[in-house]
Amino acid sequence: MSPSPDKRKSGNPATQAEIDLTVKQQREQKRQQKLAEYQKQIERRKRGKLVWWVVGSTAALAVIGLVVASFVFAPAPPPSYQAGNSTGREIQGVETFENRSDHVQGAVTYEQTPPAGGPHNPIWLNCGVYTEPQQNENAVHSLEHGAIWITYDPERVDAAGIDALKAVMPSSYAILSPYPGLDSAVAVSGWNHQLKVDAATDPRIEEFFTEYWRSQNVPEPNATCSGALDGPGKA
Repeated sequence: MSPSPDKRKSGNPATQAEIDLTVKQQREQKRQQKLAEYQKQIERRKRGKLVWWVVGSTAALAVIGLVVASFVFAPAPPPSYQAGNSTGREIQGVETFENRSDHVQGAVTYEQTPPAGGPHNPIWLNCGVYTEPQQNENAVHSLEHGAIWITYDPERVDAAGIDALKAVMPSSYAILSPYPGLDSAVAVSGWNHQLKVDAATDPRIEEFFTEYWRSQNVPEPNATCSGALDGPGKA
């Protein structure tokens, strides 16, 4: 068996010098190879950390973007009003009536169009948004509980106008429905009070809610506006 390069010996000094040089070169070559491999490992680790940092940063930015978007593009919360005693403050154009509040069966001929009170069906209309006309007798019962009924002429109020009406509605005790043949673009009715306007964006609509929503002066204050009848076209 021949000796390894590190152990080779020669009796000739010149030859031995060449052998020693070759051994040094081999050692240096191995050292350089190990160093190169070590540097490659370091570079791979750096690249891996960079990739994970980029991925993590991208994911974090995506999450932040989603959170921001959820606030920016989320629909505005419905407005809130305070139930009160209907102080009677002046709102230009509001009419006031005196209506009975008894429960009856069958159709009722009302003095106002749409009705703002009067005899009504024993079953109330659940509050909410409707895309079809509703029975007067059921909606009037909801007014008796303190709800506000927004009605609009579908020939004069477009989709943007309907959105404007929805924007002033609180989350409860409010009804929105079309009312074909209405003599104004919009009529807003509470028990014994009514406002008719020519535009869905009229600021007096919101004032009407501020004044008459869940009025404690209705025949049945604080009675519920749910759990009864869902009319046609409930959104």
